[in-house]
Amino acid sequence: MKKAVEDNRILIKNVNIITMNKDKEVIENGTLVIEGDEIKAVGGADLENQFQGYNVIDGEDGILMPGMINCHCHASMVPFRSLADDCKDRLKRYLFPLENMLVNKELVYIGAKYAVAEMLLGGVTTYCDMYYFEDEVAKATAELNMRGILCNSIINFQAPDADEPFGGLDYSIEFIEKWKGHELITPGIAPHAPYTNSDESLKKAYEISKKYEVPFTMHLAEMDFEFEKYKEELGLTPVEYVESLGILDSNFIAAHAVTLEEQDIDIFKKHNVKVSHNIGANAKGAKGVAPILKMREKGIDIGLGSDGPMSGNTMDIITQMSLVGKIQKLYNNDRSLFPAVELVEMATMGGAKVLGLENKVGSIEVGKKADITLIETKSVNMQPIYDYYSAVVYSANAGNVDTVIVNGKIVVRNKELVSGNFKDIRRDLLKLKDKIEKVAEKL
Repeated sequence: MKKAVEDNRILIKNVNIITMNKDKEVIENGTLVIEGDEIKAVGGADLENQFQGYNVIDGEDGILMPGMINCHCHASMVPFRSLADDCKDRLKRYLFPLENMLVNKELVYIGAKYAVAEMLLGGVTTYCDMYYFEDEVAKATAELNMRGILCNSIINFQAPDADEPFGGLDYSIEFIEKWKGHELITPGIAPHAPYTNSDESLKKAYEISKKYEVPFTMHLAEMDFEFEKYKEELGLTPVEYVESLGILDSNFIAAHAVTLEEQDIDIFKKHNVKVSHNIGANAKGAKGVAPILKMREKGIDIGLGSDGPMSGNTMDIITQMSLVGKIQKLYNNDRSLFPAVELVEMATMGGAKVLGLENKVGSIEVGKKADITLIETKSVNMQPIYDYYSAVVYSANAGNVDTVIVNGKIVVRNKELVSGNFKDIRRDLLKLKDKIEKVAEKL
């Protein structure tokens, strides 16, 4: 197995640096110095002469940017990718039964490891996950040296990792106590959605998040039937309902947030709720376009998410940036909206703020963790470049990611995973295919 480079004294030269600092500084022909797990220096070409004896990487005029952040996904769903893509009412008719019949510790671990490898190869260095057996997800993530906000799911039926409805609450406590304080893994808790939980389970999950000071995330205002349910039963929007339970605060990460009314956006602002905008999955599922323009105007923090590999199919964030730009421009009938720099910000510092990691990652600044992505510019789709932000958003794809560093360690180099053996990871995933296919045919 190839190993991550152990020498954490790294100097990257001959790169065009998108810092994403508060001034949005871009450094052409720049140099970045990493020592240990932190960024030690960032500047021009002359910086190279000040640091000797470092592991030198020649960026060959590539684009160096903060590692991208995936604010919402279900990593271990990757074994089911490309199943039932065009099925109506997929969640209840297909996905939930499929998971209950097949999801176990082995599938979660194998799926998570493949998904983490895919994200790293696509330049994603941090992700927020919601699934079952999250301890297995944590193991896979730590083994490949990725940063993860990992949240165990809570749901109102017998889940794969629970003996009874809402049993995930007990599992979540054990998971949080085991992983809290880890260098790369931040445990959290994730009620699946308002409509798959009770008032009591939502409040208990919130109490756990407060007691252990961990992230709390949930699908919210995603489905039409969800909106209709709370309007008909309570005369409230899903957001108003959740607010009535007293569980909204700055620690709350709302995934999707599509079916919002004006007062819902005001509620998000009031409680400083964070939002993961998952445009690819929302578009594929015909769920609508989230009003992120109005949210941004109100100053709400927004990051980008891929959603599950069965919903959005891809795990990288470069794909999401391009989709957000194109769909939001079309939806709002204004091509000037969401310039590329804003999209890159959502993929980096925006995501860091959503996950509460803005003091650690999201920008290239001295003292921050060395989570870095290098995009090569030699491929046919990358030239010429007049605007580095536009090149990343509209020209690049995940295949242009050359080098990735997480917490000071090289995990991808020359477009190959070096923190794990991708051939073995892929082989293990494909071993699951026959069993999954047989069950899927019955459904």
